[in-house]
Amino acid sequence: MVDLKRMDSVHASVKEYYGRVLGSSKDLKTSACTAGAAPHPVVMGIIGTVPAAVNDKFYGCGNPIPLGIEGMDVLDLGSGSGRDCYVAAALVGPSGSVTGVDMTDEQLQTARENIEP
Repeated sequence: MVDLKRMDSVHASVKEYYGRVLGSSKDLKTSACTAGAAPHPVVMGIIGTVPAAVNDKFYGCGNPIPLGIEGMDVLDLGSGSGRDCYVAAALVGPSGSVTGVDMTDEQLQTARENIEP
């Protein structure tokens, strides 16, 4: 049976940590999340164009987005400040779309403040 009180507690804890405790990636309390290798050079080039405010609040583990997705629609669950959305948007091009979803108002605010028109 699912313990709803425990689920609510975990949800609140995660939301607090990613929304309020972390101001930048320098505030991370763990190094459990590591990437096995550097992203593809194309992705690295795109990451270099992402606004600093978005990169500063990137708490993910590498980049899970494959090359060759031009024209596709991408849904990024747990998008945080939107760094992977920037990468995906560049890779899907003008005929694709990217939607980011996150549960923290603070992360979404950063993403919204840095959306390119």
